[in-house]
Amino acid sequence: MDMDKILSAVVSVRASIPENAFTAGTLGTSREGSGIVIRENGLILTIGYLITEAEDVWINCGDGRVVPGHPMAYDQESGFGLVQALAPLELPALEIGDSDATQVEDPILFIDGEGQYVRGNIVAKQEFAGYWEYLLEEAIFTAPAHPSWGGAALVDKDGKLVGVGSLRLQMSKGGEIADINMAVPINLLRPILDDLLNQGEYNRPPRPWLGAFSAENNGDVVVMSVTENGPAAKAGMRRGDIISEIRDGEVDGLADFYRKVWESGPPGAEIPIRVLRDGREAWLRVKSADRNDFLRKPQLQ
Repeated sequence: MDMDKILSAVVSVRASIPENAFTAGTLGTSREGSGIVIRENGLILTIGYLITEAEDVWINCGDGRVVPGHPMAYDQESGFGLVQALAPLELPALEIGDSDATQVEDPILFIDGEGQYVRGNIVAKQEFAGYWEYLLEEAIFTAPAHPSWGGAALVDKDGKLVGVGSLRLQMSKGGEIADINMAVPINLLRPILDDLLNQGEYNRPPRPWLGAFSAENNGDVVVMSVTENGPAAKAGMRRGDIISEIRDGEVDGLADFYRKVWESGPPGAEIPIRVLRDGREAWLRVKSADRNDFLRKPQLQ
């Protein structure tokens, strides 16, 4: 494994987002993380929330150079984002591996754009449901945790890229709490990459979106907050509501909630949702939307 080559292929990414952007309030207007050079023409793979609605993107190379970048695409379903360097990077591309071939206990490297890395192992491969209406059928979880995880490279024992860092979480094992990272498996990129490069998005129907940030508590789906002027807020959904039923189907956890919403028709479809509030039941009719309609689009360079 050529560590110098691998480390040089991971760069720092800094993005500036307008104050009036839809995600500015939740994700901030100044975002920093990492990205991975995946083509020698300067194509960089990162985690999408770093560059969503970005006005300016700057790429910091390990040798001190700073190069402007263009946010090309953000795929809502996988969570991947793409940035194209607007000047030569003169950096090697990290070879893409096979995330399906990875196994629990495999050794890994988790590398950020500052050249810092953590040696660890895969501790789990399982379903992950995120509070922002996000679901992976099989995410990769690693330990120990890297403190700078956003967009960092998950590299296997052969020096190949098998995932992109997304979150830092906690896992309970043997009565002890351990910090872990969650990475998006690289194999999710393969079927969508050409569309992202050519069209800025993957050619598939968008999922209906509610604008409800939810968490799972002992099997119950509890609303933590709702997006201002989003579909859930307009329908009267509130913080603390427990989502118990969609149409005529009971909700069994956060992942099941998302699947039932996404099966309820295209964006714009009205979705009847039963909530428990202060010990009472209420039915809400939420007119779903396409989340992309709320986001600023990348400006053509």
